[in-house]
Amino acid sequence: MSGDEIYSANNWRKATQLVRGGMSRSTFEETSEAMYLTSGYVYGSPEEAEAAFKGETKRYIYSRYANPTVSMFEQRLGLLEGANFCVGMASGMAAMFASIACQVKAGDRVVASRALFGSCNYVLTEQLPKYGVETILVDGTDLDQWRDALAEPTVCVFMETPSNPTLEVIDIAAVCDLAHAAGARVVVDNVFATAVLQSPLALGADIVMYSATKHIDGQGRTLGGAILFNDEKYLSDCLEPFFRHTGPSMSPFNAWVMLKGLETLGLRVERHCDNAERIVEFLKTQTAITKVLYPGLAEHPQYELAKKQMSRGGTMVSFEVEGEKDGAFQFLKALKLIDISNNLGDSKSLTTHPTTTTHQRLSEDDRLALGITPGLVRLSVGLEDVQDIIDDLAQALAVIG
Repeated sequence: MSGDEIYSANNWRKATQLVRGGMSRSTFEETSEAMYLTSGYVYGSPEEAEAAFKGETKRYIYSRYANPTVSMFEQRLGLLEGANFCVGMASGMAAMFASIACQVKAGDRVVASRALFGSCNYVLTEQLPKYGVETILVDGTDLDQWRDALAEPTVCVFMETPSNPTLEVIDIAAVCDLAHAAGARVVVDNVFATAVLQSPLALGADIVMYSATKHIDGQGRTLGGAILFNDEKYLSDCLEPFFRHTGPSMSPFNAWVMLKGLETLGLRVERHCDNAERIVEFLKTQTAITKVLYPGLAEHPQYELAKKQMSRGGTMVSFEVEGEKDGAFQFLKALKLIDISNNLGDSKSLTTHPTTTTHQRLSEDDRLALGITPGLVRLSVGLEDVQDIIDDLAQALAVIG
């Protein structure tokens, strides 16, 4: 291997890619990535502009299309994910909607797992049907339901695994096999697992999407999203025209923040997981807790599958407390260190009550069918000293009843 090959980003290990991947220095040779806060770019001649708009030359035209700072973020995340293409988006929901909407039309069919973030459920069950797109929801853990739903031609399959907030784990490879036989592209929301713990593209998925707002930023500063894939035809025929003309672009400032977040993503996710594992063991001993949900827990219904397709159990823990909604609210109000927030993947530990926040728009029957009970609490485990997190949980649980 030549010296140039050794120092190619494609040969770097993940930790190096997270720090140096996609780096493009200006003539000033800055150490930190430059922030290009510009909306447009100038041309040396009208002929140069004409060639750019015809696609005859590759250059920056307008920051709604592409921007140097955003490009660095896209290249770095693409290296981590093992994707040839990455498109930065303004938010996670912009990424989720664009990844599907760009490839469907009236009369098409989408099949999705039922256990979804509330806004994802809205897009699939209320927004897409307005455009004449049929959405079928299935129990993501039941391969027979996937098989039945995918017995008909389908354009797109969407799933999130682990799911929000009950942490169900879906067999990505098995569903991909069924979906591809039905002619569908598979989109995986990999937010909870992150690219550090799970690689959907390697398991057969066609498209991976992220809310970069979560672990990639990791400090509650900015919004962002990303869509990653390897199919150039999906880029040229579907996503690129949709993206250019509808404008869900990531801002250069947010991309710069995300670049700095990627530098420490691997370190942070490992520490999140360390803390989560300790907290799960603590919660299992508490009499005020009636159920603990965590993919790395042997009692989890999909534990063996989680071990197979995730390197660790993740950064999120959900649990049920006694007393249903009243008990959950007593517990949440008693917390002193852990904040109540619907965000996740943050350096600070955050907790929320899904029944009344992220999933409140679902009917009670639908929530219960998904396991989202009135006593369910979702905890995004932070980077604080784990004993301080446990102490706060303990004193808050003591208040219940």
